[in-house]
Amino acid sequence: MLLVAAILAIAGCRALAAQRKTVNRVIASVDGTAITLSDAARAYRFEFWLEGKSPPDAPDAAALTLARDRLIDQTLLLREADAENITVEDSGQAATEALAEVRKKFGDEEAFQLALRALHMTEEQVTGRLRDRDRILRLIDRRLRPSAQVEQSEIEAYYRNIFVPDYARRGEGPAPALGEVESQVREILVQKRMNELLEAWLSNLKSNHRVKLYSF
Repeated sequence: MLLVAAILAIAGCRALAAQRKTVNRVIASVDGTAITLSDAARAYRFEFWLEGKSPPDAPDAAALTLARDRLIDQTLLLREADAENITVEDSGQAATEALAEVRKKFGDEEAFQLALRALHMTEEQVTGRLRDRDRILRLIDRRLRPSAQVEQSEIEAYYRNIFVPDYARRGEGPAPALGEVESQVREILVQKRMNELLEAWLSNLKSNHRVKLYSF
């Protein structure tokens, strides 16, 4: 899902030398709530940690900008979740399961704890972030899925024009019949439409809140 599950794309990152010399500073704010340089850097590292990986380098300006923008989006969406009474408590089980999946990616408990210390976060803090992610996912699903339904003709066109050719390129033999994968194709199209709706929703939220950006 856009904003939450996507990993920051890192290509040839160049460390910000100035970051080591400059005190932490505000790089954005949402209705007066500050987002700092260290918030963005931690968000960058957190995405890799979720995949059981170490960041390849310190984030460059482009990676920090992506992290900052996602933090702005998440801040706005969490406020919407608060308004709709999507509670932290309801996300407890999902966060516990997500943390267990991350643990498996590190192979053993020692490696997991080492990575956690390198992240400079406690297990409780990590669990809090995972709860927030689940709240955002539930908010998006509740708000956008009803408006993201697709027609049967769209499913058939996607199956014919995209699914079958992609399946053939992978060399996996004859594609399954539409009836066997219809629910899968429907969900692909629904998720695509939800992402489009989400982009428009976030644009509207930003226009209705005081979002300010500051230079790095």
